[in-house]
Amino acid sequence: MRENLSLFDEQYTIIAGVDEAGRGPLAGDVYAAAVILDEKNPILGLTDSKKLTEKKRDALAKTIKEKALAWCIASASVEEIDTLNILQATMLAMTRAVEGLSIKADLVLIDGNRIPRQLLYPAKAIVKGDLLEPAISAASILAKTARDAALVTLHEQYPQYAFDKHKGYGTALHLARLEEFGVCPAHRKSFAPVKKLIHNQG
Repeated sequence: MRENLSLFDEQYTIIAGVDEAGRGPLAGDVYAAAVILDEKNPILGLTDSKKLTEKKRDALAKTIKEKALAWCIASASVEEIDTLNILQATMLAMTRAVEGLSIKADLVLIDGNRIPRQLLYPAKAIVKGDLLEPAISAASILAKTARDAALVTLHEQYPQYAFDKHKGYGTALHLARLEEFGVCPAHRKSFAPVKKLIHNQG
C-alpha cells in the first residue's frame, strides 16, 4: 500500500512517476523516463538518482526494468532543444515517456513544479518528487542511467571532448576542450557558453 496514497484521489490506481535527466549540460539529448511500479513487488533503495553512486544506479536500473509493471525511456534531441528551448524540449521528452508506457496510467506524478502542456493525463507536479515518490525516484534512475550511457556512446564518436568524464556538463575540462576543439554537432548551440564560442570563432 502506498504510504501517501491519501494525497491523491482513490480513483487513481495506476500511477506513473516521471523525471528527467540532462537539462543543464551543454551537449547531448535531454532524457526522461516514466515508471509504473508494482506495489506487490517493491524495490528497495529507490531515491533521487543524484544521491546514488553510478554502480548503485546501474544496479537499480536493471532491477526497475525487471520488476516495474511498465517503464519507458524517451528523449528530445539537441536540435529540438535548440529549436524549442530546453524547458519545452524536456516537457516533450516527458510526454513521450508517458505515452510510450505499455500500460495507461490513471495519474502521472512529475518531479518539479511544471506539468507538460501536451500531457493528456491527470497529473500532479511534486517538488523534490524524486525523494518523496518511489515511482519518480525510479524514473530519475532510468533517465539518468540512459543519458549517461548515451554520453559514453557520444564519447566514442567525439573522444576529444571527454564526454565520458563530464557527461556534457559545463565543467572546466569540458570548457577547455570546447575552447581547443570548437563546437561539434552534439553541442547545444542555444546554450550560452556554446553560443558565445560560436560567436567568438565566427
